[in-house]
Amino acid sequence: MPDASRPAARPENAPADHPAITKAKTGVLLANLGTPDHYSYWPMRRYLNEFLSDRRVIDYSPWKWQPLLQLIILSKRPFTSGEAYKSIWNEEKGESPLMTITRDQTTKLSKSLADRYGDQVMVDFCMRYGNPSTKSKVRALTEAGCTRILFFPLYPHYAGATSATANDQFFRALMEETWQPTARVVEPYFEHPLYIEALAKSVERAYGGVEAKPEILVVSYHGMPKRYLMQGDPYHCQCQKTTRLLRERLGWDETQITTTFQSVFGPEEWLRPYTVEEVARLASEEGKKRIAVIAPAFSADCIETLEEINEEIRESFEEAGGEEFTYIPCLNDDDAHIEALSEVIGENLKGWVEG
Repeated sequence: MPDASRPAARPENAPADHPAITKAKTGVLLANLGTPDHYSYWPMRRYLNEFLSDRRVIDYSPWKWQPLLQLIILSKRPFTSGEAYKSIWNEEKGESPLMTITRDQTTKLSKSLADRYGDQVMVDFCMRYGNPSTKSKVRALTEAGCTRILFFPLYPHYAGATSATANDQFFRALMEETWQPTARVVEPYFEHPLYIEALAKSVERAYGGVEAKPEILVVSYHGMPKRYLMQGDPYHCQCQKTTRLLRERLGWDETQITTTFQSVFGPEEWLRPYTVEEVARLASEEGKKRIAVIAPAFSADCIETLEEINEEIRESFEEAGGEEFTYIPCLNDDDAHIEALSEVIGENLKGWVEG
């Protein structure tokens, strides 16, 4: 984490009244989606308002969308979303699992990069929505002496509603800095060999831990309106490639794995097949009694995996006749995942730091 208290000194040969400057560092700023501060009504409403007001997420005209959002959706949804968050909340730490896991990832990555670069690099994390905000963490890094910042949206796949909006917020934060650090943004890593290897190891570990091997692996990605794909968003194609590379690494044929999309919102058509419907179809029409579900688009377990997949989607499968449902956790702070993220960061730091 940045240490703004590091000793600062007046530059050599500078006049006596020149402000002290902290020794130059390189910052790595990890970014995830975000989390409410609590599952009660007002924190949930603030969080959902920020999230659902983002034009990258909901691109309807504000004069149409905002009255619907403010008067109807935000009057009801904080209650239902709050109950979902309550079911997975880390009560011991008073935070959502996404916050806990992202902090743990940051701690492990800090150690990994310190082993490689010494004190040349400092690592911190921010959230696109909620706290800690992107603006506050950019400010903390610059105050700690970071003249360069590598911004790393923790989304393996690019989408306008995830990677792009995180980048937007980062650049907005830079606009407010008097002395702007030089900036780089990490590109999507959906096909990086170490990422695919980490996914494959998690599947092999899960399959090795059950008595009867699942008949099919459902690879569930967060959904988006189909319209976005037709407008040129590469997310769908990148998801399909991750599934193919994972299948090839596992040495499976196409009958053992399938791609689906979850978290449908609103009236328009989203990317298909929908996970909640497909798991029911696998049970009722294809007679699959044992399935496993993995969610490669999420770098950390969150409401969409712990509540939606492991509760709602599991229930859909079992109600349709399925018997054994195995949820394979996100890569989280698994050592293979940290190794992959460290390598991606190292590749993007070339020319800035040596190690």
